[in-house]
Formats: sequence, C-alpha cells, structure tokens
Amino acid sequence: MADPKTPVAEIDDRQRQRLRLARLETDMAYFQARLELIGDSHSSYRVTQRKVFHLLNKSVVYKIQKIKQRYAELR
Repeated sequence: MADPKTPVAEIDDRQRQRLRLARLETDMAYFQARLELIGDSHSSYRVTQRKVFHLLNKSVVYKIQKIKQRYAELR
C-alpha cells in the first residue's frame, strides 16, 4: 500500500488548502462588505444582522489563521 503522504499527495493537499484559503478569504470579504452595507442603524433587525456577520467574519478569520499556520508556504 502506498504512503498517503507521497509527494503527489502533498501537492494535492496543498492545492486543496490553497483553494480552501481562497474561498475563506472571499467569504471574509463578503462579510466585511455586508457589515459596511448594514451601517449603524439601530433597528433590532440590523443589530442582529451586524452581530451575525461579525461572528461569521471572526470564525472565517480564525480558520484562515489555522490554515496559514499549518501551511506556511501558502502565505
């Protein structure tokens, strides 16, 4: 049985992680744009939206940091 971490497998893994990183960065840009569009309205709906998008953005930033720590060459 072949070693799962052959050079080809490592390359495939890095490519998947680069794609994952690009998707997460796109998500982060989307959440930041939504936060800007929501503005400073004080309606309960807008306040809730702002909280949700802020939490989603924090989650995505955390995932990006973890991927970059694990795959230093993706920076």
